[in-house]
Amino acid sequence: MKHELLTVDDVTGCWAIMPTPSKPNASDPRAEDTVDLDETARVVEALIASGVNGILSLGTLGEGATTTWQEKQAFMRTLVEAGRGRIPIFGGATALNTRDSISMTRAAREIGLNGVMMGPPMWVQPDVPTAVQFFRDVAEACPDMAICAYANPEAFKFEFPRAFWAQISEIPQIVSAKYINTAALYTDLNLTKRRIRLMPLDVDYYAAARLDPEHCTAFWTSGAVCGPAPVIQLRDLVAKAVETGDWTQAKKLTDRIGFTYRTLFPNGSFKEFSVYNIGIEKARMDAAGWMVAGPCRPPYHLVPATALEGARESGRQWAKLAAELETESGK
Repeated sequence: MKHELLTVDDVTGCWAIMPTPSKPNASDPRAEDTVDLDETARVVEALIASGVNGILSLGTLGEGATTTWQEKQAFMRTLVEAGRGRIPIFGGATALNTRDSISMTRAAREIGLNGVMMGPPMWVQPDVPTAVQFFRDVAEACPDMAICAYANPEAFKFEFPRAFWAQISEIPQIVSAKYINTAALYTDLNLTKRRIRLMPLDVDYYAAARLDPEHCTAFWTSGAVCGPAPVIQLRDLVAKAVETGDWTQAKKLTDRIGFTYRTLFPNGSFKEFSVYNIGIEKARMDAAGWMVAGPCRPPYHLVPATALEGARESGRQWAKLAAELETESGK
């Protein structure tokens, strides 16, 4: 299947991170065919109807590490069938070696996805030349597939330093990055020559847009599947603020979104959150009630009860905010 390669200009607005919805028996290591494809199709349709600009999938909370290849293919086909080309949808191609990432990217292309999200192999901690060469090799082998660089230092045992960003900006297929190091954002924008859309988390989008409103025009969000109203309104309020110069409402909504995160990170630690990321995020989503994320696949289904309760409270607070915003807007 021939694709027109997406560019950085195609990456704007609100990009929802989707889990891979699971059936009730998904935590059983003997289980097969654990993906709830009906819920997958429903969520894609609902996200598009809500107004999201793109979908990323099969990352960490998308259980790219614990879904089988057969499950991944069925899930990606459902994404494409439900999306019907209305918005860009990315699969996932993270693997333990370059050849598997190439094979997965080629398969995603044939299935009809617009791109893949992936990080560097992490069995051995990569240095900068290794990480850069990995992305170069995948891009060269898959020239008509867009890539979102998954820049999570805890997941990939790699700090994504300045030299990395400067070098991968020369790879045209890398059009975006799932980005969390907001303290270095301005430096990394300059190092990439703004050839890559560095997408912060929803709660960091306001600050990023104020820093560089011309380039910081997209963000990622797992909150969208807890109820999309907050992040859709955030996108629109930031766009309005860029036009008018009045950032008051965008800041107010950002603070309200931030309030929902208070209990999400165990002991306030991103490092500890990363140990239980999948279980925490799926518990948050299920508690919010907008979708059924379902149980985690092994071996990451064991999560401390205190972390799960903090996640559920975060989900309940997000759902409360979404309901309040819908009431305030008269919907």
